Amino acid sequence: MGFEQQRTDAELLAAHVAGDRYAFEELFYRHQRQLYRLARFTSRNPDDAADALQDAMLAAHRNAPKFRHDAAVSSWLYRIVLNACLDRLRRNKVQPTTPLPDDVGVGDPTLRVDTAIVIERALMRLPVEQRAAVVAVDMQGYSVAETARMLGVAEGTVKSRCHRARAKLAEALAPLDAPAAAEPVER
Repeated sequence: MGFEQQRTDAELLAAHVAGDRYAFEELFYRHQRQLYRLARFTSRNPDDAADALQDAMLAAHRNAPKFRHDAAVSSWLYRIVLNACLDRLRRNKVQPTTPLPDDVGVGDPTLRVDTAIVIERALMRLPVEQRAAVVAVDMQGYSVAETARMLGVAEGTVKSRCHRARAKLAEALAPLDAPAAAEPVER
């Protein structure tokens, strides 16, 4: 029996609090991609996302003893990252917005990278509260209730923010559907 069973997130956090020097690092690497992705979608640029993630992980490292175990450790980390991103956005309030380009050629399915850029820009144009809600629910797969706890708002607020964000995204991304709708259907 040479292999060790993988510890849960809660076990890793408890081990960190108890003095295990490597437990938090293991926990971080387990969730790093998802947390960075959240930071990237919430922040305005990759540098801010990286800085916010670093700030968040320092805060999580320091505040681990205060974790109440009333939510999943991953939800707790998610909320800390989200709060770090929101704090950075508030501090850097004056940021220019980038209008969506009209000539991207997003109707061509071979231009997936261009399409991804247009989608990301549309997300970045959303108000930060709406972006946080829609990213958590629609992209990260959290429930409305979990998202409400993470954001510290009522479930109805999360639903409202998601609804508004989806409407704005649908409007901004409508050109992606236009070429497909214009093509005749072969029978």
